[in-house]
Amino acid sequence: MLPRLGVTAALLAAGSLACAAEPAPLTPAQLGNAIKSDTLTIPTPGELFAALTKPGSPNWAGQYRGPIPMTFSNRAQIALNLGGLIADGFIAIEAQDSQQVKNIGTDIIKLAKALGVSENVLSRGKSINEFAENSEWSALQEELEATQNEVKASMQSNRDQDFVILVSLGGWIRGTQVVSGSVLENYNEASARVLRQPALVSYIQAKVNDISPELQKEALVKTVREQLSEIEKLVTFSGSGTPTAEDVRKLNGAVSKLMADIQSKPYTK
Repeated sequence: MLPRLGVTAALLAAGSLACAAEPAPLTPAQLGNAIKSDTLTIPTPGELFAALTKPGSPNWAGQYRGPIPMTFSNRAQIALNLGGLIADGFIAIEAQDSQQVKNIGTDIIKLAKALGVSENVLSRGKSINEFAENSEWSALQEELEATQNEVKASMQSNRDQDFVILVSLGGWIRGTQVVSGSVLENYNEASARVLRQPALVSYIQAKVNDISPELQKEALVKTVREQLSEIEKLVTFSGSGTPTAEDVRKLNGAVSKLMADIQSKPYTK
C-alpha cells in the first residue's frame, strides 16, 4: 500500500471524518458512526480510497472510465467534472499506471484552466508528468493533492467559493462510485462499511444548499441536489449498519447515474 497523503490525511485519514484534535486514523466502523459537527469536511478521493485499501487490495485499473468531454461551457459542470477527474488521478496513482496519470493530469489542467485558476495550478502539470515518468508514486499523491488544494485556493481568492464546493462534491461522487464498484467486485462486510456515510451526505447537502441563489437555479445543480437526497437514503443502512451486496449495488447505480449526468448532459447557463 502506498503512503498516505499530507496534513489533510492526518486529520481525515482513511476517508474518515475526524476532529483536528484526534489525528489518529478512524476505522471504517468509526467512519460509519460519525456524527455531524462543525468539524466535518468532504473527504478527498485519496482519503476515500485509503479507507478502501485497509480491508483488502482493490483492482484499481478495473475502475477506470473512458475519456470525458473537455468542451463544457457551463462553469458548474466544469467544476463538478474537475473534481471527478482529480479522483481519476488518484485511481491511476493507486494502479501505478504512469501513462494514465499523465493523460488525466493533462485533462485536469485543461479543465482547471477553463475555470480561470492561477498559473500556480497550471504549472503543476509538468510536475505531474515528471513524477509519473519516474514512477514516483508517493510524490505523485502529494502533487495531485497539492493541485487540488491550489485549485480551491485559486477559486477562493477569486471569491468562487461555490465552485470550490462543486469541485469537492464532484470528487466525492466519483470517489463513491469507485469505492462502491470495487466493493461490488469482491464483496465483504469490512469494505462495505466504508460506504455508510449518512452524516457526510447530509453535510454535503447543506453545503450545496448554501451556494448562491443564482447557481441554485441552474439545471445541473438542481439535478445534483435532487439525486443527493436519494443517495442519502442509500448510505443510511438499517440493522447493523453494514450494507448488503444489494445495498451496495443500489448505491453504485445511483452515484453512477449522477456521474453520467454530470459528465454527459449538455448543460448551459
